[in-house]
Parts: sequence; C-alpha cells; structure tokens
Amino acid sequence: MIFLFAAIVGLVFGASVQYLGSMSWLGAWTATAAQMSAPWLILPFVFGITQQRRWRAAALGLSVTFSALLGYWAMTYSPMEIHPWTFGRSTSGMVAVTTRGWFNPVVILAGLVMGPLFGLLGQRWRVGRSWVSAAIVAGALCLEPLARLAAGQLMPPAPVWTVEVTSGTVVGALFVYAVLGSRRASRLSP
Repeated sequence: MIFLFAAIVGLVFGASVQYLGSMSWLGAWTATAAQMSAPWLILPFVFGITQQRRWRAAALGLSVTFSALLGYWAMTYSPMEIHPWTFGRSTSGMVAVTTRGWFNPVVILAGLVMGPLFGLLGQRWRVGRSWVSAAIVAGALCLEPLARLAAGQLMPPAPVWTVEVTSGTVVGALFVYAVLGSRRASRLSP
C-alpha cells in the first residue's frame, strides 16, 4: 500500500513542479522554484523515514523518485502544456525528452541512484537518528545555491534561494534538536 501511495505522491509532486515552472504570470520565482533540486532529494528521504528495513526504504525511494519523474514528463506533454494536444505528439515528446541530448538521461540516472540513497538515509534517520543523514539532507537545502553558483546556473530571483537556505537551516536545527533529545532520552533510560 505504501508503494502505491508513494507512486501517487510522486506523480503529483512531479506534475506540480513542472506546472509551477510554467506559471510565469505569478512572477519569475516560479521558474526558479521549479528548477530546485533539493526537494527532489527530500521526497525519497521522507518516504524512507517510514521504513524499518533498508531494502524497503531504498525501493520506496526509487519508486517515489521514478514516479515523480514520470509525473514531471507527463505534465510536460499533457494537454495543459501542449496545444493542440494529440496522443502521438505527447508520446513522441515523452520518448524524445527521456532519450535525446545528454541532460535528461543524466537526470534519470541520478534519480536511479539518489532516490534509493535518500530513501536509505531516511531509514537510517528513523532507526538510528543518523547525524550523517541529517547533515546530508540539511546540506542539500543549504548548499544548493552555492553549487548552482559554482556551476553558473544560479537563477534569479534571490528570495527563492533565501527561502531554500532558511528551510535548510530550520530543518538542520530540528535534526540537532531530535538528535540531542534522543541522546538525552537514552542516557535517562535504565
């Protein structure tokens, strides 16, 4: 049941991210927010937290990430995005976006690796309050703008990145609080 739920959430997440990027009437921030990578890593982490077993967390991370990619591409070639829409045009577009050029195959391969990895990081957080998991997740949020700047891909407007770094800082603080609380509780238990 959790895999079905992950597939549905992944499809909705991917489609929503793609559609957000097309909502330019709301301002330039929508395209920038839609290009963020960290939320795509947080999603499998959150699903990984639900699992006790490593292999299930990794499989769930892969499932939700792959579903999110499918949702993203499906929205890209949906009637909401393509006018006039035809099934043939949508199908050929989906094949082209997943196979042509170098960028999308790299994204697919990265998803096949990072989805299970972040699912496993979520599981490690659940079972052992792994500070490594916490640092990687908070770091993904806090350091993405610096990585994009180094790669020459930091898009304006700056407040979008400020929100992401602030979110990472808050998430990091919550992780620290949880780790300290867990250690305190383990010292107090008989």
